[in-house]
Amino acid sequence: MKHFIYDDPEQCRRIWYATYPVNHIWDLWEVRSCFHEVYQKPLQFHTIQNINRIVGLLPLSWNEETGQYVFFPGETWKGKTWLEQNRIIAENGDVFYQLLQHVPNSLYLRYLTWHPFLSDLEETQADEVGYLFYPGLYDFIFENYWLGFSGKTRKKIKSELKRLEDQKITFRFDEVKDLDQMFLMNRISFLEDSYFDDPRFYNSFDRLASMLSDMGMLRIVTVLIGGRIAAVDMGGVFKNTCTMFAGGTSQEFCGVAKLINLHHMEWACRKRLDEVDFLCGDFNWKERFHLSPRPLFQIRLDKIIGAYVEVNHEKQTICA
Repeated sequence: MKHFIYDDPEQCRRIWYATYPVNHIWDLWEVRSCFHEVYQKPLQFHTIQNINRIVGLLPLSWNEETGQYVFFPGETWKGKTWLEQNRIIAENGDVFYQLLQHVPNSLYLRYLTWHPFLSDLEETQADEVGYLFYPGLYDFIFENYWLGFSGKTRKKIKSELKRLEDQKITFRFDEVKDLDQMFLMNRISFLEDSYFDDPRFYNSFDRLASMLSDMGMLRIVTVLIGGRIAAVDMGGVFKNTCTMFAGGTSQEFCGVAKLINLHHMEWACRKRLDEVDFLCGDFNWKERFHLSPRPLFQIRLDKIIGAYVEVNHEKQTICA
């Protein structure tokens, strides 16, 4: 087996298409390209090849801001990558280790999906936790989910929503022009902590929305109260999963965040989706709304690994 490094974007694209399993929206080259085209981080795709067959892939980008290799496409917000459910592709533990060993500098991989190979690496640490809604847990009946709240909680939420309903709630869907208001409301709410305070992230998301729209995967939900935009969320639907990427709410309408999130879950039950992925970060509501946690992991190597514990050598591909 031989180790190869590729840095030509077209070669990297072909390797990704040939090697990287597409199970989630994050696995699409087109999604990651939206960020790569803006950030323009130098590529370094590591492969382990057995004759002409790729048996391992570690797709990296160089982050000059931190002096580390990170997972492709190397998009960063406040120095850390953002795209989730990253995977190292390897047929066995030896290949997995070789990929890490050949990286020529510090390495910081975030948001890795779990695989047993990670347990044999002492540098593996817990990262953030993603939160998902599984309609099948409630037989695709939203009322079953709603009854999982205590009577006191249901009463409190209904009271908040009633105040909004009295002002006349309406929804509209897939209006791309509403994303401008989403970006604005997000920046007003979070100020310098908004993702979109960084022009690179904003431009990447603008490209992402256009790409998803062209592929028929974009989902935009807009809540209007009294005819005014109160909340906008942007998601993508792929393989019967809706991934909610970002949102913005008006500070004028207390409780509208609960309203739009409950709408996503009710819609997912009606459409019989497999899951709604609300991504990492609790933001003080995801656990309270009984979403299912999914831990993700990170590897941080500040120097070459000096020791290796042998693991299972059975042929397999790392996948979520």
